[in-house]
Amino acid sequence: MTKIGRYVSSILAIILLFGCKESPKLPYLGNSDVEYTEKSGVVYADTVYPVIPAFSFTNQEGKLVTNKTYKGKMWIVEFFFASCPTICPIMNNQLKRLHKTLSKDALDELQFLSFTIDPTHDNPAVLKKYQATHQVNYKNWDFLTGNEAETHRLGIQNFLTFAGKDDESAGGYAHSGSFTLVDAQGHVRGVYAVTNFDLTVNEQEYDRMVKEINILYDEHTSSK
Repeated sequence: MTKIGRYVSSILAIILLFGCKESPKLPYLGNSDVEYTEKSGVVYADTVYPVIPAFSFTNQEGKLVTNKTYKGKMWIVEFFFASCPTICPIMNNQLKRLHKTLSKDALDELQFLSFTIDPTHDNPAVLKKYQATHQVNYKNWDFLTGNEAETHRLGIQNFLTFAGKDDESAGGYAHSGSFTLVDAQGHVRGVYAVTNFDLTVNEQEYDRMVKEINILYDEHTSSK
């Protein structure tokens, strides 16, 4: 092959590579299962991905909310507690930063959910005060309180982040500094360890979170 021929072939390869490139797609996280169905004597296998189970909590306004309250929205989720003296304020600052980073269109499709892991102390009045103190003035951000055991279970088993009691930790509770991204069908699509245990911010994880929220937004809007 001549030098020109090799050059042309290289250009064509590049065009094919980028021209045929599919839009990026986020994975489905959690333990999937396989469901078998039979039709006309043929057995079909479908992968079934786990979804966030039905839940019922009370928000900072004292209103009962369920997963159906946020139906049709993507979610970004954290676990925290109002008296947390260390990691929680940093986490909430990162969510406020995220609110300023994303486009208005993406924010219109995204619900922020903060589950308290200390519901005995964090009643709606406490959460309302916490919201005001930390200047969380966003309509699409709810602080939720409910059954403690259920909250811890949801965090670990479903939102794939640690949340629970720990007498040796400041405030008597411990939780991951991560955020969980959930699609409109209730599937977990990303977990981001943005806040480190030494109270620093992992900028690579923050950037990955922003990028993947936008990827999921594109998927979300294209399916409407």
